[in-house]
Amino acid sequence: MDLLAPANYLLLGLNLVLLGLAVWALGDAVLRPGPAFPAAGKLTKPAWVAILAVCVVFCLLARNALGLLGLAAAVAVIVYLVDVRPAVRELGGGRGPWR
Repeated sequence: MDLLAPANYLLLGLNLVLLGLAVWALGDAVLRPGPAFPAAGKLTKPAWVAILAVCVVFCLLARNALGLLGLAAAVAVIVYLVDVRPAVRELGGGRGPWR
């Protein structure tokens, strides 16, 4: 019996949650209008799309969400979802269910 199995499942679950958030943030950034990003005082849309795409790749490469790649991706995704998305959403609206 492997005593570390529950911890491994927890880390896998955290990584899957982070991957889901990264994909959601990337999809949201793609659908937002480009001029809203600089108008909100944030990086440009292509910069955020690139950052979030790298986060998705980091989540796919990371062994767990607590590794260096996973933590870097988590920080970028959280910054987008908590800071950038609300500011851009307020100014630029969006399309579909992402409003």
